[in-house]
Amino acid sequence: MDLKKVNLFLLGGFYIVAGFNHFINPEFYLALIPPYLPFHELINVLSGVIEVGLGIGVLVEKSRKWSSYLLVAMLIAFIPAHVYFLQIGSCIDGGLCAPQWVSWVRLIIIHPLLIWWALSVRNYSK
Repeated sequence: MDLKKVNLFLLGGFYIVAGFNHFINPEFYLALIPPYLPFHELINVLSGVIEVGLGIGVLVEKSRKWSSYLLVAMLIAFIPAHVYFLQIGSCIDGGLCAPQWVSWVRLIIIHPLLIWWALSVRNYSK
């Protein structure tokens, strides 16, 4: 198996697992949704469904390019949650707490790397 195919399966698997985690551990995600957004439960469920769907979508050659682009759009849509986490001091009562610098690294380094990763598979074909 070549490295591009491994990359593709890792990406798809990553988003499928992350998507299912929205249903397994919804409290984690609900606390990260900024209060100015309505329908937190619906946002969480839709996020999970979209992540699973796009994770599967990148594994299917016919939908790979669009799924890759939609993963990028989804990641951009998640930026307000990362900014909100920074605004509240990177700590949720009874939940996730991280040093501020970790939250900044997540936003300005890891998040762009996730976008790059999604784009890296868009033109992969057998």
